[in-house]
Amino acid sequence: MGAMIRLLLVDDHAIVRAGLRALLEGEADLQVIGEAGDGHTAVELAARLQPDLVLLDLSMPGGNGIDAIARLRTAAPRARLLVLSMHAAPEYVRPALRAGVHGYLVKGSGLADLLAAIRAVAAGERFLGPEARQIQDCDAQQGAAEPDDLDRLTPRERQVLQLVAEGYTNRQIAHLLGLSPKTVDTHRTSLMRKLDLHDAQGLTRFALRRGLILPE
Repeated sequence: MGAMIRLLLVDDHAIVRAGLRALLEGEADLQVIGEAGDGHTAVELAARLQPDLVLLDLSMPGGNGIDAIARLRTAAPRARLLVLSMHAAPEYVRPALRAGVHGYLVKGSGLADLLAAIRAVAAGERFLGPEARQIQDCDAQQGAAEPDDLDRLTPRERQVLQLVAEGYTNRQIAHLLGLSPKTVDTHRTSLMRKLDLHDAQGLTRFALRRGLILPE
């Protein structure tokens, strides 16, 4: 048997995390070392625990989605990232792959597929379920993808965008990120200029289109 794979589970549904933990800990080579229900907690735990692999959903409150992927890569640079999402649409898959995940699997896949994905990604390989692989292959046939507007934003601007779209005020964002309200306002003004957006509603619509938040 190879080395133990230490896992961090990230999903906003406690019952999903419990089910995953029960399934995964039945395997001799897998160990769940932590759980998080939102993006902020996931980054904090990843920095402290330094897991081998983070198994994460894209749809979570508080710094979720692509922003969480970018920050997880910084917090735990040696960790491998495997998305397990209910979403198979290109607007979810493409940003995740661009952000640097090592695997993408759709919820509803069989346990055998999930275990294969975890072991492959932990071993340094890339694993894409059939839905994600089809999108990647289609993009490859069509040539280079268009430049991503999100790539023009700094990591901090992306955090502010995420939180504005989730409905937080500047003061609340300042508290969450440990910044002054004035600094948050500066980041907000800068990202709106870069995206050519002019109000919070525009930011929210942009975040919805990019899969950073989900419609209610």
